[in-house]
Amino acid sequence: MTTSSREQPPYLRIVDDIRARIDSGQLRPGDRVPSTRQIIDEWGVAMATATKALATLRQNGLVHAVPGTGTIVSDPTTSGRRPARHRQARPTTEPATTQQRIVHAAIRIADREGRSAVSMRRVAAELGVGAMSLYRHVPDKDELIRLMADTAFGESPLPQPRRRGWRPRLEELARLQWYTYRRHPWLAPVALTSLARPPVLPSGMAHVDWQIAALAGLGLHQRDVLQIVVSLNGYVGGIAMSHSMENEYLHEVGITSQQRHDSNEPMLLELMRSGRFPHLASIAYSDVEIDLDKLFEFGLQRQLDGIQNFLTAHAK
Repeated sequence: MTTSSREQPPYLRIVDDIRARIDSGQLRPGDRVPSTRQIIDEWGVAMATATKALATLRQNGLVHAVPGTGTIVSDPTTSGRRPARHRQARPTTEPATTQQRIVHAAIRIADREGRSAVSMRRVAAELGVGAMSLYRHVPDKDELIRLMADTAFGESPLPQPRRRGWRPRLEELARLQWYTYRRHPWLAPVALTSLARPPVLPSGMAHVDWQIAALAGLGLHQRDVLQIVVSLNGYVGGIAMSHSMENEYLHEVGITSQQRHDSNEPMLLELMRSGRFPHLASIAYSDVEIDLDKLFEFGLQRQLDGIQNFLTAHAK
């Protein structure tokens, strides 16, 4: 080992070692690279270092995460690292680059590989165009992310107004939002950067306007109407945030939430048997499991029950 390699941060030495295996053909496209646990064992580093090494490899386009499989070597013929000898001439009828194509390409990347995989260069590679050409339509990545979120919320049309009460209407839109978050796991952290001062998303504003209309005619103060809508949307997005974090963890580390749970199970069982958490242990040993969709439905009904109680008290 040279002096310069010893002076490198540990995660960069790991990156260089795995890159050398890829360049030499020892690891080929589609092969799994060492997981965080294997990196910890092989290089003797901490979890944070192993995670950073995999994240750097992914950011460099060398690897990508595949749900249920782990982190695998990317195919250079289909990624932004494509060597010149593999490049194919672009068809003369290549579709024009538009803001819509850019945004939809970015959404496809985020759906497959997580929001952190989205960059102007990565989107350009997805479209087969030069990165600089994107800036004529989108000024920077922050605006691209905003446009992605706005487009995602606008994919499904708002329900048609019907002569129904406020509860089934709010319930219907909450489910629409939930399905949107589930379809795009990266969306919740973007839309929920702030409940009080959310990002400007016209399609999201349309959701709020629709919800306010559903509460019209109930004699509520405008402040109460807005707080009902924002708190309900915060609940839906908050539950969706769990799915988003699981998805991002998988893309960053290459480990599913189930795999992480399995690795932590011995410690969890030890804590449950310690007697420190008797009430939690009694439930844990009953084989009760949390399903995110069922949890959403349970919590949604309790949210609506709370709104109903508020309206009843307000009417007295």
